[in-house]
Amino acid sequence: MVLLTWISEVADEPLVLEPTDRRVEWETNTWWLSAQDEDRRSLSVSVVVAAFERTASAIQGRIRKLGFPGVATFYVWHDEQAGQLRCSTGSVPAEALPFDGAYELSDDLGPVVEGFLADSEPGVTGWSCLEGMQNYSELTAAEGAAVPIQVWASSVGAASR
Repeated sequence: MVLLTWISEVADEPLVLEPTDRRVEWETNTWWLSAQDEDRRSLSVSVVVAAFERTASAIQGRIRKLGFPGVATFYVWHDEQAGQLRCSTGSVPAEALPFDGAYELSDDLGPVVEGFLADSEPGVTGWSCLEGMQNYSELTAAEGAAVPIQVWASSVGAASR
């Protein structure tokens, strides 16, 4: 279960909380996690969710030991284009995560993990998904709006909002 090992290792990786330099936080604290087909078939959603919850708790303990007084959030999302689960920690509240596009916060990590585990061809968009697509320039603003990324977030800082 390589994925579970990687999730647990995230808790011990370098951690930077620098509210004045979000780029350094992002580059240091963001992890890309993949899984082989065997792991995807054998892991349950609940086991992967529990691993992330343990990691969030361990990161919270590290942040408290560091004496960081501010808000910090550990968050997880499924990057469907890359076929990966991604996680990061930042000195921001959940409502201000550093995504370029729209995201939707969820209290339930299960659907995020389920989408990742069920992805039979990670990082591949099938032609059937593209059938009926119009020329991008012909789309109205509503039709062209991206579906928000589902993100699970856990407050791990000393200060909470």
